[in-house]
Amino acid sequence: MGVTPPPLTSEQRSQAAQTALAARRRRAEIKAGFHDGTLSLSNVLDLTGVDPAVDRLRVVELLEAFPRVGPVRASAIMSDLGIAPSRRLRGLGQHQKQALLDYFEGM
Repeated sequence: MGVTPPPLTSEQRSQAAQTALAARRRRAEIKAGFHDGTLSLSNVLDLTGVDPAVDRLRVVELLEAFPRVGPVRASAIMSDLGIAPSRRLRGLGQHQKQALLDYFEGM
């Protein structure tokens, strides 16, 4: 069946929790910047491959941070562009990135 992970010391567990918290804060910072207009979609996409916290951000979460885009519209956009609902930014191909940029450029 599954492989059990090795037991962690309390120090390792604490470090992992701090790392996870920092990544969540960074993703929240990115979404807030995207929402308030200080970051553009192309800026965020340029951070993929450079910032591990951004790499793990789900595309749907980023789209929902866009003004006037909620869960239903974000899901519809992703479906129209052929992007899986579970896709993270690091998993987007060049064509998918360009399709997102083209879509939001036309708004």
